[in-house]
Amino acid sequence: MAEEYADKMARKTDAELQQYVLGRAQYRDDAVLAALDELTRRGHPHPDTALIRPELEAVVRVQLEKEAELQRQAERVATELEEGEPQTGPALYSPLTITLFSVMFSMLAGGALLGINLKVLRQTGALVRLVVFMVLYIVVGAFVLQRMGPTSWFAALFNLPAIIAYNWWFWPRYIRTSTFQSRGWLIPFAVCALVQVGMYMLAAQYLGRMMVANGLSH
Repeated sequence: MAEEYADKMARKTDAELQQYVLGRAQYRDDAVLAALDELTRRGHPHPDTALIRPELEAVVRVQLEKEAELQRQAERVATELEEGEPQTGPALYSPLTITLFSVMFSMLAGGALLGINLKVLRQTGALVRLVVFMVLYIVVGAFVLQRMGPTSWFAALFNLPAIIAYNWWFWPRYIRTSTFQSRGWLIPFAVCALVQVGMYMLAAQYLGRMMVANGLSH
């Protein structure tokens, strides 16, 4: 991976490399390290290299250890399959389960399952990014719904962009494994169903009170 990023950064302009450093929160840490190395090689080192590098190296070291552990798990699973032993690996909610919960309940339900996966894999930074994404998504979505109306096409497709982000961004970027035990979905399904029923009941009570209040006012 390091060699891949080194080759990639060698083809970037100085301005593009500086953007990797300035916007490092949105890039992989090993990619930012490669950008710093390339700037130094060109004789234009970033002024904050001495401050940024130790933190990035520590994060990359942890990531490499996790990837190595996942690789060892994959090798153990391959060996067990060859020997006819049962499959092992971290217990995770599958992308299909995350997608179904997002469609049946809301993107919050699917995001919660994805967050549990990240917690199991000890991806704390990714979990924080997921929470920030969900909060921003809800805020922006609520603003758009307010402008377009709850009966608009956007309301019908509200969960779709979040589902795409879960499956095509967070899963391959932070989970990075196809070897896992599928985690049972019955308990979270029951919890989500109870929460949804409770919300419907609260909404019905609120509408009933509003109708009574309007009736009294007339």
